[in-house]
Amino acid sequence: MKKKMIIPIFVSHQGCPNDCVFCNQKRITGVKDVFDESQIRHHIESYLEGSNVDKRVEIAFFGGSFTGIHPLIQKKYLDLATEYIMKYQLEGIRLSTRPDYISEEILKLLSQYPVKAIELGVQSLDQEVLETSKRNHTVEDVYRAVEYIKKTPIELGLQMMIGLPKDTLHKSIKTAQKIIAMKPHTTRIYPTVIMKDTELETMYYKGIYQPLSLDEGIAWTSQILPLFYEAGITVLRVGLQASEEVDLGKGIVAGPYHPAFRQLVEEKMLNEFVLKIYEENGNKPLIICANQKMYQSLIGHKRKYLNHIKEQGIPIQFKRISGGEDSLVFESEGRKLNDLSIPKYLR
Repeated sequence: MKKKMIIPIFVSHQGCPNDCVFCNQKRITGVKDVFDESQIRHHIESYLEGSNVDKRVEIAFFGGSFTGIHPLIQKKYLDLATEYIMKYQLEGIRLSTRPDYISEEILKLLSQYPVKAIELGVQSLDQEVLETSKRNHTVEDVYRAVEYIKKTPIELGLQMMIGLPKDTLHKSIKTAQKIIAMKPHTTRIYPTVIMKDTELETMYYKGIYQPLSLDEGIAWTSQILPLFYEAGITVLRVGLQASEEVDLGKGIVAGPYHPAFRQLVEEKMLNEFVLKIYEENGNKPLIICANQKMYQSLIGHKRKYLNHIKEQGIPIQFKRISGGEDSLVFESEGRKLNDLSIPKYLR
Protein backbone atom coordinates (compact mmCIF):
# COMPACT_ATOMS: atom_id res chain seq x y z
CA MET A 1 0.00 0.00 0.00
CA LYS A 2 1.25 3.48 -0.84
CA LYS A 3 2.29 5.65 2.08
CA LYS A 4 0.33 8.82 2.74
CA MET A 5 1.91 12.25 2.66
CA ILE A 6 0.25 15.41 3.94
CA ILE A 7 1.17 18.82 2.55
CA PRO A 8 0.15 21.07 5.47
CA ILE A 9 -0.93 24.64 4.84
CA PHE A 10 -1.48 26.53 8.08
CA VAL A 11 -4.09 29.25 7.93
CA SER A 12 -3.13 30.37 11.43
CA HIS A 13 -5.95 32.06 13.38
CA GLN A 14 -7.93 33.05 10.28
CA GLY A 15 -11.62 32.37 10.46
CA CYS A 16 -11.79 32.00 14.23
CA PRO A 17 -12.64 35.08 16.31
CA ASN A 18 -12.77 32.89 19.42
CA ASP A 19 -9.88 32.60 21.87
CA CYS A 20 -10.12 29.35 23.80
CA VAL A 21 -8.16 29.41 27.04
CA PHE A 22 -5.57 26.99 25.66
CA CYS A 23 -5.11 28.53 22.25
CA ASN A 24 -2.25 30.47 20.75
CA GLN A 25 -2.52 29.42 17.13
CA LYS A 26 0.37 31.53 15.91
CA ARG A 27 2.75 29.64 18.17
CA ILE A 28 1.14 26.22 17.72
CA THR A 29 1.37 26.33 13.93
CA GLY A 30 4.67 28.16 13.80
CA VAL A 31 2.97 30.59 11.39
CA LYS A 32 2.64 34.23 12.34
CA ASP A 33 1.51 35.61 8.99
CA VAL A 34 -1.04 34.56 6.40
CA PHE A 35 0.44 32.76 3.39
CA ASP A 36 -0.06 34.59 0.13
CA GLU A 37 -0.57 32.73 -3.17
CA SER A 38 3.10 32.69 -4.12
CA GLN A 39 4.08 31.33 -0.70
CA ILE A 40 1.48 28.59 -0.90
CA ARG A 41 2.61 27.59 -4.39
CA HIS A 42 6.23 27.46 -3.28
CA HIS A 43 5.24 25.43 -0.20
CA ILE A 44 3.28 22.83 -2.18
CA GLU A 45 5.89 22.55 -4.92
CA SER A 46 8.74 22.10 -2.44
CA TYR A 47 6.89 19.14 -0.91
CA LEU A 48 6.14 17.61 -4.31
CA GLU A 49 9.69 18.05 -5.57
CA GLY A 50 11.23 16.44 -2.51
CA SER A 51 8.84 13.49 -2.27
CA ASN A 52 8.68 10.03 -3.69
CA VAL A 53 5.96 10.08 -6.34
CA ASP A 54 4.71 6.69 -5.17
CA LYS A 55 2.65 8.20 -2.34
CA ARG A 56 -0.94 9.15 -1.62
CA VAL A 57 -0.75 12.92 -1.22
CA GLU A 58 -3.29 15.21 0.42
CA ILE A 59 -3.24 18.99 0.77
CA ALA A 60 -4.40 19.91 4.26
CA PHE A 61 -5.55 23.26 5.67
CA PHE A 62 -4.76 23.22 9.38
CA GLY A 63 -4.24 25.66 12.22
CA GLY A 64 -7.47 27.63 12.18
CA SER A 65 -11.18 27.26 11.55
CA PHE A 66 -11.05 27.01 7.79
CA THR A 67 -14.80 27.23 7.22
CA GLY A 68 -14.95 30.44 9.26
CA ILE A 69 -12.82 32.27 6.72
CA HIS A 70 -14.69 34.58 4.37
CA PRO A 71 -16.13 32.43 1.54
CA LEU A 72 -14.19 34.34 -1.12
CA ILE A 73 -10.89 33.63 0.67
CA GLN A 74 -11.91 30.00 1.19
CA LYS A 75 -12.48 29.71 -2.55
CA LYS A 76 -9.02 31.11 -3.30
CA TYR A 77 -7.41 28.50 -1.06
CA LEU A 78 -9.56 25.71 -2.46
CA ASP A 79 -9.06 26.78 -6.09
CA LEU A 80 -5.30 26.79 -5.64
CA ALA A 81 -5.25 23.39 -3.92
CA THR A 82 -7.55 21.92 -6.56
CA GLU A 83 -5.22 23.11 -9.32
CA TYR A 84 -2.38 20.99 -7.89
CA ILE A 85 -4.66 18.05 -7.12
CA MET A 86 -5.79 17.90 -10.74
CA LYS A 87 -2.32 18.52 -12.19
CA TYR A 88 -0.51 15.91 -10.08
CA GLN A 89 -3.40 13.48 -9.46
CA LEU A 90 -3.28 14.04 -5.69
CA GLU A 91 -5.75 12.44 -3.27
CA GLY A 92 -7.73 15.49 -2.22
CA ILE A 93 -8.12 18.23 0.39
CA ARG A 94 -8.29 17.83 4.15
CA LEU A 95 -9.28 20.68 6.45
CA SER A 96 -9.95 21.35 10.11
CA THR A 97 -12.60 23.59 11.65
CA ARG A 98 -14.90 24.15 14.61
CA PRO A 99 -18.17 22.21 15.05
CA ASP A 100 -20.20 25.43 15.04
CA TYR A 101 -18.68 26.45 11.70
CA ILE A 102 -20.35 23.63 9.79
CA SER A 103 -23.66 24.09 8.02
CA GLU A 104 -25.43 22.75 4.96
CA GLU A 105 -24.50 25.94 3.11
CA ILE A 106 -20.80 25.55 3.98
CA LEU A 107 -20.83 21.90 2.92
CA LYS A 108 -22.49 22.87 -0.34
CA LEU A 109 -19.50 25.11 -1.07
CA LEU A 110 -16.96 22.43 -0.09
CA SER A 111 -18.72 19.83 -2.23
CA GLN A 112 -17.72 21.80 -5.31
CA TYR A 113 -14.08 20.93 -4.57
CA PRO A 114 -12.17 17.66 -4.02
CA VAL A 115 -12.51 17.93 -0.23
CA LYS A 116 -11.82 14.44 1.11
CA ALA A 117 -11.95 14.94 4.87
CA ILE A 118 -13.12 17.42 7.50
CA GLU A 119 -11.68 17.25 11.01
CA LEU A 120 -13.71 18.85 13.78
CA GLY A 121 -12.02 20.19 16.88
CA VAL A 122 -14.43 18.60 19.34
CA GLN A 123 -11.98 18.72 22.29
CA SER A 124 -14.58 17.52 24.83
CA LEU A 125 -18.16 16.31 24.93
CA ASP A 126 -18.63 17.50 28.50
CA GLN A 127 -20.48 20.83 28.55
CA GLU A 128 -18.76 22.04 31.74
CA VAL A 129 -15.33 21.43 30.22
CA LEU A 130 -16.35 23.27 27.03
CA GLU A 131 -17.63 26.26 28.97
CA THR A 132 -14.63 26.47 31.29
CA SER A 133 -12.31 26.24 28.28
CA LYS A 134 -14.28 29.06 26.59
CA ARG A 135 -14.95 27.02 23.48
CA ASN A 136 -18.16 28.99 22.88
CA HIS A 137 -19.93 26.07 21.26
CA THR A 138 -22.10 23.34 22.75
CA VAL A 139 -22.13 19.58 22.72
CA GLU A 140 -25.24 19.82 20.54
CA ASP A 141 -23.22 21.80 17.96
CA VAL A 142 -20.89 18.81 17.63
CA TYR A 143 -23.69 16.33 17.02
CA ARG A 144 -25.33 18.69 14.53
CA ALA A 145 -22.10 19.16 12.57
CA VAL A 146 -21.45 15.42 12.51
CA GLU A 147 -24.96 14.82 11.18
CA TYR A 148 -24.44 17.34 8.37
CA ILE A 149 -21.05 15.89 7.35
CA LYS A 150 -22.35 12.33 7.38
CA LYS A 151 -24.89 13.29 4.72
CA THR A 152 -21.95 13.91 2.37
CA PRO A 153 -19.23 11.56 1.04
CA ILE A 154 -16.61 13.56 2.99
CA GLU A 155 -14.63 11.62 5.60
CA LEU A 156 -15.20 12.66 9.21
CA GLY A 157 -12.40 13.26 11.70
CA LEU A 158 -13.00 14.16 15.36
CA GLN A 159 -10.23 15.57 17.51
CA MET A 160 -10.23 15.48 21.31
CA MET A 161 -8.15 17.02 24.09
CA ILE A 162 -7.53 15.58 27.54
CA GLY A 163 -6.76 17.45 30.74
CA LEU A 164 -8.64 20.67 29.95
CA PRO A 165 -9.93 22.78 32.87
CA LYS A 166 -12.58 20.83 34.84
CA ASP A 167 -11.71 17.66 32.93
CA THR A 168 -11.26 14.29 34.64
CA LEU A 169 -10.13 10.90 33.40
CA HIS A 170 -13.74 9.71 33.58
CA LYS A 171 -14.93 12.67 31.47
CA SER A 172 -12.20 12.10 28.88
CA ILE A 173 -13.05 8.41 28.61
CA LYS A 174 -16.73 9.32 28.18
CA THR A 175 -15.78 11.81 25.44
CA ALA A 176 -13.78 9.10 23.65
CA GLN A 177 -16.70 6.67 23.92
CA LYS A 178 -19.13 9.25 22.54
CA ILE A 179 -16.74 10.04 19.67
CA ILE A 180 -16.48 6.34 18.87
CA ALA A 181 -20.29 6.08 18.88
CA MET A 182 -20.38 8.74 16.14
CA LYS A 183 -18.19 6.45 13.99
CA PRO A 184 -15.66 8.91 12.58
CA HIS A 185 -13.06 7.73 10.09
CA THR A 186 -10.20 9.27 12.08
CA THR A 187 -9.35 10.93 15.36
CA ARG A 188 -6.51 12.80 17.06
CA ILE A 189 -5.78 12.89 20.79
CA TYR A 190 -4.07 15.95 22.22
CA PRO A 191 -3.04 16.23 25.88
CA THR A 192 -3.57 19.83 27.02
CA VAL A 193 -0.31 21.74 27.34
CA ILE A 194 0.03 25.35 28.50
CA MET A 195 1.24 27.58 25.69
CA LYS A 196 2.80 30.98 26.24
CA ASP A 197 0.56 34.00 25.78
CA THR A 198 -2.69 32.15 26.51
CA GLU A 199 -5.34 32.55 29.16
CA LEU A 200 -4.43 29.08 30.41
CA GLU A 201 -0.94 30.36 31.20
CA THR A 202 -2.48 33.10 33.37
CA MET A 203 -4.73 30.54 35.08
CA TYR A 204 -1.68 28.36 35.75
CA TYR A 205 0.36 31.12 37.36
CA LYS A 206 -2.64 32.17 39.47
CA GLY A 207 -3.03 28.59 40.69
CA ILE A 208 -6.47 28.23 39.07
CA TYR A 209 -5.39 25.46 36.72
CA GLN A 210 -2.93 22.60 37.11
CA PRO A 211 -1.97 20.65 33.97
CA LEU A 212 -1.47 16.92 33.85
CA SER A 213 2.08 15.80 34.44
CA LEU A 214 3.79 13.83 31.68
CA ASP A 215 3.18 10.56 33.57
CA GLU A 216 -0.48 11.48 34.11
CA GLY A 217 -0.92 12.38 30.44
CA ILE A 218 0.59 9.05 29.42
CA ALA A 219 -1.58 7.18 31.95
CA TRP A 220 -4.82 8.86 30.78
CA THR A 221 -4.03 8.34 27.12
CA SER A 222 -3.06 4.69 27.67
CA GLN A 223 -6.66 4.09 28.75
CA ILE A 224 -8.19 6.09 25.89
CA LEU A 225 -6.06 5.11 22.89
CA PRO A 226 -7.00 1.38 23.02
CA LEU A 227 -10.69 2.32 22.79
CA PHE A 228 -10.10 3.82 19.35
CA TYR A 229 -7.85 0.96 18.25
CA GLU A 230 -10.44 -1.62 19.29
CA ALA A 231 -13.16 0.31 17.45
CA GLY A 232 -11.09 0.30 14.26
CA ILE A 233 -10.82 4.09 14.11
CA THR A 234 -7.59 5.45 12.64
CA VAL A 235 -5.71 7.58 15.16
CA LEU A 236 -3.80 10.11 13.08
CA ARG A 237 -1.87 11.70 15.94
CA VAL A 238 -1.33 11.40 19.67
CA GLY A 239 0.27 14.49 21.20
CA LEU A 240 1.44 17.74 19.65
CA GLN A 241 3.84 17.57 16.74
CA ALA A 242 7.35 18.62 17.64
CA SER A 243 8.60 21.89 16.16
CA GLU A 244 10.81 24.80 17.05
CA GLU A 245 7.80 26.70 18.33
CA VAL A 246 6.42 23.80 20.38
CA ASP A 247 8.87 22.67 23.02
CA LEU A 248 9.29 22.98 26.77
CA GLY A 249 11.14 26.17 27.59
CA LYS A 250 10.09 27.68 24.26
CA GLY A 251 6.43 27.71 23.30
CA ILE A 252 5.25 25.45 26.11
CA VAL A 253 5.14 26.61 29.73
CA ALA A 254 4.02 23.33 31.32
CA GLY A 255 2.04 20.17 30.68
CA PRO A 256 2.44 16.63 29.33
CA TYR A 257 4.51 17.34 26.24
CA HIS A 258 7.07 14.95 24.78
CA PRO A 259 8.15 14.75 21.11
CA ALA A 260 7.61 10.96 21.20
CA PHE A 261 4.41 11.06 23.27
CA ARG A 262 2.59 8.37 21.29
CA GLN A 263 5.52 6.00 21.62
CA LEU A 264 5.57 6.50 25.41
CA VAL A 265 1.83 5.79 25.58
CA GLU A 266 2.10 2.61 23.54
CA GLU A 267 5.04 1.44 25.66
CA LYS A 268 2.89 1.86 28.76
CA MET A 269 0.01 -0.02 27.14
CA LEU A 270 2.36 -2.91 26.35
CA ASN A 271 3.83 -2.86 29.86
CA GLU A 272 0.37 -2.98 31.43
CA PHE A 273 -0.53 -5.95 29.22
CA VAL A 274 2.66 -7.75 30.30
CA LEU A 275 1.85 -7.23 34.00
CA LYS A 276 -1.70 -8.44 33.39
CA ILE A 277 -0.40 -11.67 31.82
CA TYR A 278 2.04 -12.07 34.69
CA GLU A 279 -0.78 -11.82 37.24
CA GLU A 280 -3.11 -14.11 35.26
CA ASN A 281 -0.28 -16.65 35.11
CA GLY A 282 -0.22 -16.80 38.90
CA ASN A 283 2.76 -14.45 39.29
CA LYS A 284 5.04 -17.18 37.96
CA PRO A 285 8.34 -16.27 36.27
CA LEU A 286 7.76 -14.99 32.76
CA ILE A 287 10.08 -14.74 29.77
CA ILE A 288 9.05 -12.48 26.91
CA CYS A 289 10.86 -12.94 23.61
CA ALA A 290 10.61 -10.07 21.15
CA ASN A 291 12.22 -8.72 18.02
CA GLN A 292 14.34 -5.59 18.27
CA LYS A 293 11.48 -3.16 17.80
CA MET A 294 9.23 -4.82 20.37
CA TYR A 295 12.15 -5.35 22.76
CA GLN A 296 12.77 -1.61 22.89
CA SER A 297 9.06 -1.03 23.63
CA LEU A 298 9.14 -3.67 26.38
CA ILE A 299 12.08 -2.19 28.24
CA GLY A 300 10.70 1.33 27.73
CA HIS A 301 12.15 4.78 27.10
CA LYS A 302 15.40 5.10 29.07
CA ARG A 303 14.82 1.49 30.26
CA LYS A 304 11.92 2.68 32.42
CA TYR A 305 9.95 -0.58 32.56
CA LEU A 306 12.99 -2.83 32.73
CA ASN A 307 14.26 -0.86 35.72
CA HIS A 308 10.80 -0.94 37.32
CA ILE A 309 10.44 -4.73 37.28
CA LYS A 310 13.98 -5.10 38.60
CA GLU A 311 13.32 -2.67 41.45
CA GLN A 312 10.06 -4.46 42.33
CA GLY A 313 11.67 -7.89 42.14
CA ILE A 314 9.15 -9.06 39.52
CA PRO A 315 10.46 -12.26 37.82
CA ILE A 316 10.00 -11.11 34.23
CA GLN A 317 12.79 -11.33 31.65
CA PHE A 318 12.93 -9.69 28.24
CA LYS A 319 14.89 -11.42 25.47
CA ARG A 320 15.68 -10.31 21.93
CA ILE A 321 14.95 -12.69 19.09
CA SER A 322 15.20 -12.36 15.33
CA GLY A 323 11.89 -12.25 13.55
CA GLY A 324 9.28 -10.19 11.78
CA GLU A 325 7.36 -7.16 12.92
CA ASP A 326 4.94 -9.19 15.03
CA SER A 327 7.46 -11.29 16.97
CA LEU A 328 6.26 -11.42 20.58
CA VAL A 329 6.35 -14.73 22.48
CA PHE A 330 5.46 -15.36 26.13
CA GLU A 331 7.03 -18.29 27.98
CA SER A 332 6.63 -19.54 31.54
CA GLU A 333 8.28 -22.53 33.22
CA GLY A 334 9.58 -23.88 29.93
CA ARG A 335 6.33 -23.66 27.97
CA LYS A 336 4.86 -21.15 25.57
CA LEU A 337 1.67 -19.39 26.57
CA ASN A 338 -0.25 -20.05 23.37
CA ASP A 339 -3.73 -19.09 24.56
CA LEU A 340 -2.96 -15.39 24.88
CA SER A 341 -5.12 -12.91 23.03
CA ILE A 342 -2.55 -10.25 22.20
CA PRO A 343 -4.30 -7.19 20.72
CA LYS A 344 -3.03 -6.35 17.24
CA TYR A 345 -2.20 -2.82 18.31
CA LEU A 346 0.35 -4.17 20.81
CA ARG A 347 2.25 -6.28 18.28
